Amino acid sequence: MKKKLTTVPFNGTEEQLRKLDELIESKRGVKGSLMSVLQGAQDIYGYLPIEVQRYIASKLDVSLSEVYGVASFYSQFTFNPKGTYSVSICLGTACYVKGSGAVLEKLKEVLGIEEGEITPDRTFSLEVTRCIGACGLAPVMIINNDVYSKMTPDEVEGIIAKYRI
Repeated sequence: MKKKLTTVPFNGTEEQLRKLDELIESKRGVKGSLMSVLQGAQDIYGYLPIEVQRYIASKLDVSLSEVYGVASFYSQFTFNPKGTYSVSICLGTACYVKGSGAVLEKLKEVLGIEEGEITPDRTFSLEVTRCIGACGLAPVMIINNDVYSKMTPDEVEGIIAKYRI
């Protein structure tokens, strides 16, 4: 699946930039340091916005396409911030067979976003996962640490309403 870039404005802080500069400086001249710099940057910001990718490219004297290539290749990296509530729906085989695809469609409708996106107010982000090992509870939805089992599309709106601020 191709990673989408966020449309939510980037709001980095001076403290985050200072930490990123320290990280980059500690890796300067180390062969193959791009991966560890990207991992550290994601730890600092929670995701890898294009602004941070550009900054890393300029500081490491590599092309933006190299930075983006690494970041888009590995599934551990995300280009979108997480919402206050991270909503995940399992699309593993057992969940999918029992209707998680329909639950995902209802989530998209209720939240007004696609998978991999965040609501404009940063309250919700929506992700799909593969098997989470709870096949007996299929289909499964997780919001932060709350697990919802045997989900149906009809339950989505009421559950999401509990998290609205």
